[in-house]
Amino acid sequence: MQATIDSQAARKGWLGLLAKAPAAKLAQLWAAANITPTHHVLRAPEIGAVMVRGRAGAVGAAFNLGEMSVTRASVRLADGTIGHGYVQGRDRTHALHAALIDALMQTDAAGQVDRAILSPLRAAAADRQTARAAKAAATKVDFFTMVRGED
Repeated sequence: MQATIDSQAARKGWLGLLAKAPAAKLAQLWAAANITPTHHVLRAPEIGAVMVRGRAGAVGAAFNLGEMSVTRASVRLADGTIGHGYVQGRDRTHALHAALIDALMQTDAAGQVDRAILSPLRAAAADRQTARAAKAAATKVDFFTMVRGED
């Protein structure tokens, strides 16, 4: 049971990384990796919409914020492994690349795919997060209260 939970957590991690990755960067890494798996497209990339829900103050009652475009795709590799890709926006190639990488990460090629594609994406995501944190830290205001000497 624990192995299943761990493998699903890892898969959630790489699917989230692929979904958030800039499409151009993913396409560049995919081309550079020169991986061409034999595959069959189960669900051609299709564009749809999902309802985005929010909460006021992150604790209030949920409300419908609005719709967001998403693109999804599904592929099956020659060995029967199935991969899915869901990405924000209307980029069919991005969704197809995400599905292929998801499928490959479930095979023996996972190490190669991780080194060639996912590791650079993780590093770029960490750099973006560091830059965002530094920008926020530059605007931080420290408030303090001085003791007035009165009891």
